[in-house]
Amino acid sequence: GGILRQCIHNGFGLHRFGEELTGPEYAWRYEKEVLAKNIPFMLGTMVLDITPDRIVTATNKESGVFQLKAKAVILAMGCRERARGALNIAGTRPAGIYSAGTAQKYVNLKGYLPGKEVVILGSGDIGLIMARRMTLEGAKVHAVCELMPYSGGLARNIEQCLNDFNIPLKLSHTVVEIHGRERLEGVTIAKVDERRRPIAETREYIPCDTLLLSVGLIPENELSKTADVALDRVTSGAVVDQDRQTATEGIFACGNVLHVHDLVDFVSEEAEVAGKSAAAYILGKSEKKINIPLSTDGKVRYTVPQVITAEKDVTVYFRVADVYRNVTLKVLDGERVVAQKKKSRMAPGEMESITLKASAFADAKDLKFVLEVR
Repeated sequence: GGILRQCIHNGFGLHRFGEELTGPEYAWRYEKEVLAKNIPFMLGTMVLDITPDRIVTATNKESGVFQLKAKAVILAMGCRERARGALNIAGTRPAGIYSAGTAQKYVNLKGYLPGKEVVILGSGDIGLIMARRMTLEGAKVHAVCELMPYSGGLARNIEQCLNDFNIPLKLSHTVVEIHGRERLEGVTIAKVDERRRPIAETREYIPCDTLLLSVGLIPENELSKTADVALDRVTSGAVVDQDRQTATEGIFACGNVLHVHDLVDFVSEEAEVAGKSAAAYILGKSEKKINIPLSTDGKVRYTVPQVITAEKDVTVYFRVADVYRNVTLKVLDGERVVAQKKKSRMAPGEMESITLKASAFADAKDLKFVLEVR
């Protein structure tokens, strides 16, 4: 792990600790707890394989290749960034094209400035934060281009990282061509129609030496597949119950490997659920009495958990598919409303949650999440 080390901006810990911390400060809070409790850990160790019966094969330079038989496994592998190869952008392959996270590592940890004239494709939170960071380091950010008609980042990051620095956000725009052979010389951007196809007459050339890609995160679930963990097609993470246990018994998942979070505070919250549940499982205290699948109406893209297996209060996290205003989320058991939540605005870039009371869903066969727009 270690992504928090390169996130030197503040904004971490507001929910968890009630104060603003940088990424390294936030990580250090937990590092101190691990050391104080004498929890054993292995650094520089790579897991190669996990079997469905929880045999973990790993390797490091001290022990070589070794195996551990676990009573419970918690998957917390995080995400990887989607790379340029997944985007099918026409043009050459010059130097100067980076994922936003790679550029962040170069600037914040290694002290290198990747370039001076910058275009950013994608408006995820890392891309927005790097627009501000590159500007503060003396580079010129010409534009942040976003394929969708809405930003994929938090509203506060759009305000603090783009608006405060007069960096233009071009919604419904994408990069259609890359120019330059040895080094990036420029990009051609274009507006896209409602089917996300470039409109030829809107093509615009922007000279630049750096293109940063903030085009999505993919949960790193290659190990999950070796353990026969069932994956959700929408989240690309595991299908889990309220305890964050996957369909493979004794294997739990939490954080960005389960679904992409926008705040680290929620990652810690979810990790706590998974940790307590794994301990309860080992001690034989976990109870499973019911099986209530959760479904969505399309306006709600997904829920985590995807199934409820115990009669206790459950906080369900979800994301919506578009920007909606004046909405009411209803959780339905047939025609009966189990819970509801009203909000003036919901957007894909911000994760939402709702708490379901055990007494309300005890007799339900399934629960459907429906978004009504007023």
